[in-house]
Amino acid sequence: MDDDLPEIYRGYIACLNAQDWSDLGRFVHDDVRFNGQRIGLSGYREMLEGDFEAIPDLHFNIVLLISDSSYVASRLNFDCTPKGVLFGLTVNGRRVSFAENVFYQIQAGRIMQVWSVIDKTAIQAQLMSQTGD
Repeated sequence: MDDDLPEIYRGYIACLNAQDWSDLGRFVHDDVRFNGQRIGLSGYREMLEGDFEAIPDLHFNIVLLISDSSYVASRLNFDCTPKGVLFGLTVNGRRVSFAENVFYQIQAGRIMQVWSVIDKTAIQAQLMSQTGD
């Protein structure tokens, strides 16, 4: 059991927002799994770097945070301007807002598993209303 999972999680989010990739291993386990697939710390870092490449103004905003003995559940909000395609949707520099519901299993102070669901429907609706479709 970790003493202060919310504090660990807030540190992790601060690390992401600072793009402090050299410190990522302090928060994420070497054998991390993402949505059931073992991608390891290097794969996790590559995924995050790709996210920031596609979304230069990406910022993780915690709006809901719940924890128990070894799990954290969070709802993250994003208000950003992706450069091109995001989650298979052609955004091309239009501002979009969406949420991510994400669960983490934390062992010995580091994230071991992540389960993430992005609200892609919200992005689609915004893109349709911006183009008048």
